[in-house]
Parts: sequence; C-alpha cells; structure tokens
Amino acid sequence: MLEKTCDHKSVGMLVWKDGKLLLIERGQPPFGFAVPAGHLDVDSFEAGAKRELKEEVGLDAIELKLLLEEKVSNICRRKNSTWHYWRIYEAKVKGKVQRSLDETKQAGWYSLAEIKNLSNRTKEYLEGKIKEEEWEDKPGIEPVWYDWFRKLRIL
Repeated sequence: MLEKTCDHKSVGMLVWKDGKLLLIERGQPPFGFAVPAGHLDVDSFEAGAKRELKEEVGLDAIELKLLLEEKVSNICRRKNSTWHYWRIYEAKVKGKVQRSLDETKQAGWYSLAEIKNLSNRTKEYLEGKIKEEEWEDKPGIEPVWYDWFRKLRIL
C-alpha cells in the first residue's frame, strides 16, 4: 500500500449534547482522545468536516459554525507531516453515534470534568512522566487537541 502524503489541511468538529462533548479514542497514531477530525485530501474544509463526521462517528452535519482556524506544528502518521492548517467547527448533527471500527477504539460523550482528567494525563505525558507504551494503552487528550481545548477555553 502506498504511504499517504500529508496535505497539511485538517478539520475538527466539536459536537455537544447535554453539556458533554463527543470524543473518540484514536485507534491509530497519533494516539489519544480527540473530537472527530481529519485531513481534507481533495475536499473543501466544509465538505471534509462533513465527510470526517460521517466516517468516524456516523453522524450527519446539518450546520457547521467556524470557531477557529490556524496553522500549527503537529505531526500525524502521514509522510511529510510537520504542520497542519486547521479549521475547527462546532457542528450541529443528526443521527446516532456509530464509531468507525477501523479508525477508533471507542467514542462517547464526555463531561468537562472527564475532559479535564484526560487533559491532566496529557500534561503528564508531555512532561515525560508517562512512557510511550503506557500512553498508547491508556492515553489522555491527543496533544494537538489539548492545545485546541485550551485555546477554545474548554479547559
């Protein structure tokens, strides 16, 4: 199989329900909990956001509100990946969560307290207090999302 080259364009979608945020645990690197997100490849940002929501959690976006966009240094599993230009959306959705068995280990609704606990684990990982094998087995928030959550004042 050919290795994909990074297109440096990514989207992430915040989906809220009853004060809880939809998070997935990534089944492939970079490991950690994150909102549904992914590369554009050939899509526009909005089309990519809708496609990623459908692929990762089976939801249909009925409205996207742009919250933030920025170029950041972050590595993914694709070739030549050192940075991404991100657009972060809040999404109103319809449907029932049905996680991708290929891309995720789990998906669920997390309270702000649960997100803070996962973020504390990320902080320890970034400080070198948690080894890579332990992180892969029991991760916190994916580091790029740890930063986004702080910028978005979720943390």
